[in-house]
Parts: sequence; C-alpha cells; structure tokens
Amino acid sequence: MLRTPKERIPYSAIVDRPPLILPQSARMVVWPLVNIEHWDIRRPMPRTVLPPPMGIPLMPDIPNWAWHEYGMRVGFWRLHDCLRQFKIIPTLAINGSVCTEYPRVTRAALDAGWEFMGHGYIQGPMHGLEDQRGAIRKTIEAVRAVTGKAPRGWESPGLTETFETVDILSEEGIEYVADWILDEQPCRIATTAGSIVSMPYSVDINDVSMMAVQQHPSAEWLARGIRQFDRLYRDSATSARVMTISLHPYLSGVPHRIGYVEELFQYILGRPDILFWTGEQILDWYNGTGA
Repeated sequence: MLRTPKERIPYSAIVDRPPLILPQSARMVVWPLVNIEHWDIRRPMPRTVLPPPMGIPLMPDIPNWAWHEYGMRVGFWRLHDCLRQFKIIPTLAINGSVCTEYPRVTRAALDAGWEFMGHGYIQGPMHGLEDQRGAIRKTIEAVRAVTGKAPRGWESPGLTETFETVDILSEEGIEYVADWILDEQPCRIATTAGSIVSMPYSVDINDVSMMAVQQHPSAEWLARGIRQFDRLYRDSATSARVMTISLHPYLSGVPHRIGYVEELFQYILGRPDILFWTGEQILDWYNGTGA
C-alpha cells in the first residue's frame, strides 16, 4: 500500500529533539551541490529563459537548449575553478546520461574528488517515467561505471517524486534523498526497505528558484545567502544545522553571478566552527549519532 509523506515521516518539532553534536567542535555544516543535467534537444526544455515566438512552443527549442549548453561548455568550468580555489569538495547531482554525453565534465568532477549523487537519468519529472525503477537502476549503473561505486544519495529532477519513488530508491540501495525540503537537520523517512535519510535541501539558496523562477536580481542571491547563513549559525549554537547551497552552471557559472558565489563562500569561510561536507559525509555523521 502506498503511503503519504506524513505516514512516512512523523511530525517533529526541532525544539523538542535532543541536540545534534558535530565533531571537531563544529556547530554547523554547509553542503554545496552542483547540479549537472542533460537536456535532450528532442524533448521540450525542462526550463526556459526565452519565451517562444508568438507564445507557441516550438521544437527543437534551440535557444533554450543552447542556454543550458553554455553552462556545460563554460559555466561549469567557472564553478569548478571557484570550488578548487576555496578547497571545497561539493556533491555533484548528476543525470546518469551526462556520464556519456559530457565525459569531459564527468572526468573533471571525478578527478577533483566530488561526490556523485544520482539525479535521474535524463532531466525530466519522475512522474513522466513509465518505468521509475528502470530509470533509477540505469542512473545508478551509469554512475558506478564512471566512479567505481554506486551513488549513496539521490536528488530527483526538479525534486519530483511519486508516492512510490522513495520506496524504489531505498530498495535499490540509495541511502539518502534531497527531495524533501522539510527541515534544517537530517531526518528519517520510512520506506518498504527500512528508512532512508532525508537531507536538508534548499529552494531558498538555490539559483533555479531565485534566478530562473522568481527572477531576483543577482545580488539578492548573495544577500539572502549571508542572512541564511547568519541565522543558521546562530541557531546552531544549541544543535547542529545544515545549510545547502545549490548551484547550476548555466545560472551561477555566468560572468555576472560567479563573483557572488565566490563572495558567499569567502564570507562563510571567515567564520569559525564550520564544516563544508558532502552528502555522504553528513550521512555518515548522522547515522553515527543514533538519531
């Protein structure tokens, strides 16, 4: 029987929980993610920056496909260099098909030691798949073929899940998901194969929601990021918090935005007791707490 989200994850007030304590006298985790996707020119584009002429959708959609392709050809390399300069190892949310469509990008992330997290096989909602399990398995195997191991984490394209997605993910060996944006700490979701950890993802410090959807000025991303960090840092004095920073090359890798990304990282690194961790590092710590 399919379960609703509330049947899988009981309500828990963060103020009622035992404190979560980080190692190394740290008080807060920052989790950077880089999202790498494959947009198939034979399909409608997952996101658009230009409306179609006369309001009539057209295929192939060259301008919007090329907007994303810029991110793979140019923007990714700005983010790659930025993270290298700050010695930050992010989690890479990667479409399985990217492993063969963009091997140069995949190799650069692997050589830099990034964690690979499944992000669907090709960019599109889970609801549109005839065989979710097959697509999940195909993604896992694509990542395994490149990295030598299966991904431990998963972020669905567009954070989309059906009522059964989380069961399938858990049954296929995925240990944590980033689709359930419902907390500032990891928590457990009940599945048909035991529990899976929900990792604190963010649509607040996320360039898609801010830049592509809400269309804020670029400087607003930095201003919000600083305020988000400052409050979480304050709240983490009693129990650890996780701040997620989600980046896409075709948005944050453009010339007029990359400087704001650099400024936010520089600001955060100027504060003590901060850990920049990958998803699997957060997972291992949380599992070790017994929570």
